[in-house]
Amino acid sequence: MKSFNTYKQLLLIISFTFFTVALSGQNNKSGDVYVPEVGQQGKDVVWVPTPQELVDTMLSIAKVTPADFLIDLGSGDGRTVISAAKRGARALGIEYNPDMVKLSRRNAEKEGVSGKAEFIEADLYEADLSKATVITMFLLPEINLKLRPRILELKPGTRIVSNTFTMGEWEADREVTTEDNWNSWNTALLWIVPAKVEGIWKLGKDELAITQDFQMIRGKLNHNGKSLTITDGRLSGNDITFKAGDYLYTGTVNGNKISGKVSNSVLGNTSDWVATR
Repeated sequence: MKSFNTYKQLLLIISFTFFTVALSGQNNKSGDVYVPEVGQQGKDVVWVPTPQELVDTMLSIAKVTPADFLIDLGSGDGRTVISAAKRGARALGIEYNPDMVKLSRRNAEKEGVSGKAEFIEADLYEADLSKATVITMFLLPEINLKLRPRILELKPGTRIVSNTFTMGEWEADREVTTEDNWNSWNTALLWIVPAKVEGIWKLGKDELAITQDFQMIRGKLNHNGKSLTITDGRLSGNDITFKAGDYLYTGTVNGNKISGKVSNSVLGNTSDWVATR
């Protein structure tokens, strides 16, 4: 995955600052109807809406279905939650600004999805994320990093999608850019929370030692008295794959047990394998 250079990150953050300073009339109300303004100050970031094209891209790469429960952190005017609800998912928006929460509820009602789209006034740092299968966000890099430890404790397979901003050294599993110009909000980043597999595993008489760096794994397999280096090791939620010598291992992690298939590229045979920790 290509990484964002420092210059682009600075431009994006400067853009946020410009909006905050240059725009006036924050929390503007027209009559009794609340009208948000791009750049208005929020608790942690200023409000800049995600373009609808990118909202749709974020939901698509996360493969949102009616089986999902999506939580949008800093849900703003509710467009991501509403779009997820239109795909049949249950969706919850976490928003600190009470006026934005009320606006989002009205927008959901207008779009006919108020039964699946919920909005609550809350602090995203205190919100319960444990039931989410998908989390979406448009926050700053330092906020993503602050949330990252909590995110990594979520159920393996939980999909995290961010508008533009990264998770530090945790590389995204997928990056997609829309057709918009480079200087608009046009990049969706996807992470899949990996299972925790670091440690020593027993495969019968063999031993597998795994070191984990987010979704990437390294280590050694002691097989029939030989020490084989693990290559191409990767996790996608509970799914694990790696090579050791001529062997390709694929499997599913279930707590302290991994089970799956191992194939030999030279002999062309496949068999079952089970490892316990």
